[in-house]
Amino acid sequence: MTAFKRIEQEVLKVIQQEFPISPHPYRELARRIGSSEDDVFHAVEHLRKTGIIRRLGGSFDSRKVGYKSTLVALSVPKERLSEVVSIVNGYTGVTHNYEREGAYNVWFTLIEQSEKKIEETLGEIGRRTGLKPLNLPASHLFKIKVDFDLENDGE
Repeated sequence: MTAFKRIEQEVLKVIQQEFPISPHPYRELARRIGSSEDDVFHAVEHLRKTGIIRRLGGSFDSRKVGYKSTLVALSVPKERLSEVVSIVNGYTGVTHNYEREGAYNVWFTLIEQSEKKIEETLGEIGRRTGLKPLNLPASHLFKIKVDFDLENDGE
């Protein structure tokens, strides 16, 4: 497990719960954890550069703002993996894209304004790649958020 500096641990605990919506979010974070704005900014930048934080941005419940989402699987020949992933990642509605073992080896999440738009986008992906996307819309949503325990080292 990665050993975090105290300030990094404090920042991570706060921002995985709620990043401040503020003209000066780092100042607000600093106030919450009892540090300086500059130290918080540098801690976040270090966590980004080392890959601990891969993305820093808003997360919205797409259903509550009227969007639809689906899980999609593709069976991609190994020699075309990079090409196909590049095409899929070019769509703004793709939020996650992972390579997996098995016949369906590329899995991604697609969010669009309607089910019709999902079908249109998947049709376009199919035409551009020559592959048939397997559309797997969720029938129930069980869990969408994970908070990591930064104090327990796994023992």
